[in-house]
Amino acid sequence: MHTDLTEAYALQLDQQDNLSKLRESFYIPLHHGKETAYFCGNSLGLQPKRTEEFLMQELKDWREYGVEGHFLAKNPWVSYHEILTAKAAKIVGAKEIEVVMMNQLTANLHFMMVSFYKPTPKKYKILTESKAFPSDQYAVESQVKFHGYNPSDAIIEIHPAEGSNYVSNQQIIDTMEQHKDELALVMIGGVNYYSGQVFDMKQIAKVCNDLSITVGYDLAHAAGNIELKLHEWNVDFACWCTYKYLNSGPGSVGGVFVHEKHAKNFDLPRFTGWWGHDKKTRFKMDKTFVPIEGAEGWQLSNAPVLSMAAHHAALSVVDEVGFENLIPKAKALHHYLRSLIETIAEEKHIEIITPKNETEHGCQLSMLAKRDGRKVFDTLTENGVIADWREPDVIRVAPVPLYNSFHDVWRLFDALKNKC
Repeated sequence: MHTDLTEAYALQLDQQDNLSKLRESFYIPLHHGKETAYFCGNSLGLQPKRTEEFLMQELKDWREYGVEGHFLAKNPWVSYHEILTAKAAKIVGAKEIEVVMMNQLTANLHFMMVSFYKPTPKKYKILTESKAFPSDQYAVESQVKFHGYNPSDAIIEIHPAEGSNYVSNQQIIDTMEQHKDELALVMIGGVNYYSGQVFDMKQIAKVCNDLSITVGYDLAHAAGNIELKLHEWNVDFACWCTYKYLNSGPGSVGGVFVHEKHAKNFDLPRFTGWWGHDKKTRFKMDKTFVPIEGAEGWQLSNAPVLSMAAHHAALSVVDEVGFENLIPKAKALHHYLRSLIETIAEEKHIEIITPKNETEHGCQLSMLAKRDGRKVFDTLTENGVIADWREPDVIRVAPVPLYNSFHDVWRLFDALKNKC
């Protein structure tokens, strides 16, 4: 199929895009006084212009009320996390009882594994992908060691087949079937951070349920990127960060999903803290912990309000447009980017390692640079194209529908073609 490589065509696509004005809701970093083509939304999303207003409201209430802000603030701090729940639940396809915003991603993964990794002498192994984000690998390994097992035995890593850059979903299913009597937990990233591959979370969860294996997902690169239906898929638990596609600021508050079927299972082991205690009696300061039903019962500490205010601002942008309305543009941006890169890939010694199948990728496109990769990356940066470098030779780019334009995509292509 012929691909129009002209700048005029990119500008025409932007004129036809009914979401193009969303870009005006974000601050775009500048390079030599000109807006960058920013493709790092898979690492740190851009700042919504309304974030400052949301933060200033809480700083104002802190200044005026002090501790009484817990009850007198415009958004009372004692229940601040609750105003995020409905919007967050829509993004991950969950019921409100199944979602809570708390802590940060890796901490939440640990707390979930305390409850859902319950090894026995026979079923003690964890399955994950070989190129999982390092923090996930560290967390899984430490949990296995904590329970007295040897990681080299207890952790099953699925590697790409020879000649492939990513793990097929069939490999995952076959491995689960092969080790069904040993697996206590399947925990993978919904979207692989390196290749950008989207795993078939629905099918994986179904097989796990059929085989009585607990299933959990790290959705760091999935939440706010692709359509999720965690409740419908019968996932046991999931965790995500909010600073990538959800634009809530560096290190912002994390999210947790616990399926409704576990809402009243108070026999699950868990690490506890006072904010997970029954709200009606929390301030009686009793010694015995009484958990809240649902995901809220896994909270430990009171809400980090300033972090949550930034998340509140970002969620409000998405909620106004409707997350479901962002998906078609995300697909169009990715398709346009891929079609442009394919025209110069051989010439520029680039291999796209993100699956082409539409169901197996989100926004991100990962390019394996076979020659002078770091030099190519640095040249892009020098030309105002902000990408992401991953050792030893991968350049990741993610056109995000909230603030990226088709012209941004063309600028990336033009820089690769004519500057690198």
